[in-house]
Amino acid sequence: MCNLYNVTTTQEAIRQLSKTFRDIAGNIQPSLDLYPHQMGPIVRNALDGVRELARVRWGLPSSSQALFEATKKRADKLRAKGRDVDDAAFQELLKMEPDGGTTNVRNTSSRHWSRWLGIENRCVVPLTSFAEPNPSAKVEGGRTPNAWF
Repeated sequence: MCNLYNVTTTQEAIRQLSKTFRDIAGNIQPSLDLYPHQMGPIVRNALDGVRELARVRWGLPSSSQALFEATKKRADKLRAKGRDVDDAAFQELLKMEPDGGTTNVRNTSSRHWSRWLGIENRCVVPLTSFAEPNPSAKVEGGRTPNAWF
């Protein structure tokens, strides 16, 4: 999924379009510029099989490999400052490494993602527009602008 989207429709319109039977989302206001780690509406099948509208934090837990690589970078920076990072210290750093999560699962054959691929973990993200980087519109020296769809 993209990393930026808008929801400018009403909560009632989402409920009607998705044929939602339960609404546990609270009061959903139209939202511009929703990014990863923010709360956003989804439609999912609840554990009891009822289709529901909910607000959830956008993202999935990072893989253990991603956390290991982030910890390795942190340990290398500490070593560059002269600090000794042995195996025990590395394991402690690994426990404390913040999980920034992920929004794009590209390798669905990875063991880490297998528990998230079942139907019980799928949802629909209602949106009215989404953005992707548009390198062809980039001005030299500037940021890459978004193309909205």
